Amino acid sequence: MSWRAPKSSKASRAWQGVTLCLAVAALGLAACVTRSIAPPKGVTPRQVKIETTGYCNCGQCCGWEYSMFGFGPPVYSSGASKGQRKTVGITASGKPAKRGTLAADPSVPFGTVVKIPGYGFGRVDDRGGAIKGNKLDLWFPSHQAAKEWGRKTLTVTIWPASP
Repeated sequence: MSWRAPKSSKASRAWQGVTLCLAVAALGLAACVTRSIAPPKGVTPRQVKIETTGYCNCGQCCGWEYSMFGFGPPVYSSGASKGQRKTVGITASGKPAKRGTLAADPSVPFGTVVKIPGYGFGRVDDRGGAIKGNKLDLWFPSHQAAKEWGRKTLTVTIWPASP
């Protein structure tokens, strides 16, 4: 059995209406994902050219691996924390990683809001070992989506948070 619109024109229009409503609802939900991130009122934004890259929660993007030959809990695979337990999906600020999570240089305060063309609004809630200077990592729900974003140099709008 396959899903096909009924042959009558009245029923066909009804199916088209249902499809259109579902598409609009899906787009509305996609817009809501970062809607909770908004620029702070009374803060003057500035525009900066920044190199952006995508990342996800995987070990390849976040520098962790399973301990005990792949059977143990996740641990950091390099750096000062090598071998220590890693809670996957939790940012350096202690918040869960989700759409709109950004990783930035330690000189950028947590809570800084950034508008990125093609991505939307994001908030700096994470750090990265390779992030130095004018660079941002944008969180994606999958490694494939992060790879598709790739590396882009963009002019972004920044609303700095108070340190």
